[in-house]
Amino acid sequence: MRNVRGAAFLLLPALVLVVAVPSRVQAQAGKRPSKQYTIEQFMATTSVTGASFSADEKRLLYSSNQSGIFNVYSVPVAGGEATPITRSTTDSTFAVSYFPTDDRILYTRDNGGNELNHLYVRETDGREKDLTPGDKLKASFAGWTPAGDAFYVRSNERDPRFFDVYRYDAKSYDRKLFYKDEVGYDLGAISRDAKWLAFSKPRGTADSDIHLWNADTGQMRHISPHEGQADYSPEDFDPDSRYLYYTTNDGGEFMRVRRYELATGKHADVEKADWDVVFTQFSHHGAYRVTAINEDGRTALHILDTKKGRPLALPALPAGDITSVTIARGEGRLAFYVNGDRAPSNLYVWTIGEPQPRRLTDTLTKDIDPGDLVDAEIVRFKSFDGTTVPSIFFKPRQATPQGKVPALVWVHGGPGGQTRKGYSALIQYLVNHGYAVLGINNRGSSGYGKTFYVADDQKHGHEPLWDCVEGKKYLATLPYVDKDRIGIIGGSYGGYMVLAALSLQPDAFNVGVDMFGISNWVRTLESIPAWWESQRLALYKEIGDPVKQRAMLMEVSPLFHSDRIKKPLMVLQGANDPRVIKPESDDIVAAVKKNGVPVEYVVFDDEGHGFAKKKNQIEGYRKILEFVDRYLKGS
Repeated sequence: MRNVRGAAFLLLPALVLVVAVPSRVQAQAGKRPSKQYTIEQFMATTSVTGASFSADEKRLLYSSNQSGIFNVYSVPVAGGEATPITRSTTDSTFAVSYFPTDDRILYTRDNGGNELNHLYVRETDGREKDLTPGDKLKASFAGWTPAGDAFYVRSNERDPRFFDVYRYDAKSYDRKLFYKDEVGYDLGAISRDAKWLAFSKPRGTADSDIHLWNADTGQMRHISPHEGQADYSPEDFDPDSRYLYYTTNDGGEFMRVRRYELATGKHADVEKADWDVVFTQFSHHGAYRVTAINEDGRTALHILDTKKGRPLALPALPAGDITSVTIARGEGRLAFYVNGDRAPSNLYVWTIGEPQPRRLTDTLTKDIDPGDLVDAEIVRFKSFDGTTVPSIFFKPRQATPQGKVPALVWVHGGPGGQTRKGYSALIQYLVNHGYAVLGINNRGSSGYGKTFYVADDQKHGHEPLWDCVEGKKYLATLPYVDKDRIGIIGGSYGGYMVLAALSLQPDAFNVGVDMFGISNWVRTLESIPAWWESQRLALYKEIGDPVKQRAMLMEVSPLFHSDRIKKPLMVLQGANDPRVIKPESDDIVAAVKKNGVPVEYVVFDDEGHGFAKKKNQIEGYRKILEFVDRYLKGS
């Protein structure tokens, strides 16, 4: 349930704490980059994601935008050239899984970013088959059976509001309805013995329950009764199907791991940290349990050797976050990603017991010297009411007290998202060209405890926005930032914050860059996709009810205050966006033009919520830099 708000779309100017940063970061401060790079050079970087071992564990399946659009690739575990499996030039295609017993492959794609994904199989002879045909359905893979003789798929073909679970035969692809949803549950896990399905049921933005469905009896069991607000999220069943492992923040600020014994109904604590546990999951036979922790804007991974009862001894690993661990079915190999501030994610494989892992991808173009890029710093400042606001800060090498630089407040999506450490081509591009960037985690951001997470509920356009204004004031205190040249930029909910800043706080920022942001909350909430039915009421509790609280939503919707916008605005939008529909951007652009204010509008006809194609990223990001150069750096 911790991703409910992110799914809606997946704020005293004194510095009180700057977290100590590595000496190499401080040593680099003030050293000018040897070169400023073009957006083409930054986008020559490759993005990679996902990992699935082949049946013989000799190859890994993953997704890459090496061709300019995401496609499916296979790479030898021993290293070497990757082989493209799909060659789409129009729609992003993402790897799902190798079949457990042969070289067939599952993958998924939508149409032009409309998010109506289908699940496809690629036969060993190269033929492709749509396993979920239909015009307006949305389908997703939900896991293999332990023997690999069947797999599960979620689909809303029967009712666009609800996702039923189907079981497919792995040879014939014949299927049968396994679970029919008529309530609006979110599937969390399926037990290895196929007897239990664990669901999450949202009750609010930070309040959810776990329900267990028994396939033998057809009965649903509610296992998380609680008082007040608390999140409960099903994670995984143990391989013996004795326990359901889940995460919850009931009785505390942060998500921790507990387990529920299916036979007795007893709950017990398993693992906790000083930050949110993001997930925990078992390897195929249960030899290992992998837990990820959201540790102050970065990912920390714990791998437990369940037989020995202690952490798995890992080899020396490259600097950066270790993410997305995949353990082979044989449990002798691990695939994972390493992501750093100055280098995008790379895929690695490690055979347990060997001294070193093997890197399988090289994603940073050789045209860019990573020494010219910058590491992120974690900073905190006090907001107007004393609330501490954690942020991720990127300082350009050009910045000195004698050569002050312009700055941008970067607002993440969500509203319950989080700006985290790690590589961002757009942020590094802006910083390389002399902009300081403050990735603000205003109140309502995830990762900093339950109280902070709910502190923005039905306060959008007010306290979270005021945090952003205080972020601007914090930037103005830095001796190398020009206090008269500070703008705001963001996408999705962050785009809303840009529009809210320019309309509700019209004197705070010098420019705004809105990427597919909400301008009219009433319309956005009325037009949410049908497949969000399970989260609709939670969104209303978080943001507002478009019927009962219409006046309040209009009060904080930038469109109804557009006559106050007087600073230059740039808007970028995908024409096929199902979350923030194109009229949201059309209307605000038309309204601001009436003010005689400079406004630039970029629309991509083949994109949805976010820009997946390199050609569009290159065009959009170049225009963003040109815009802020003209109206911020040049002002």
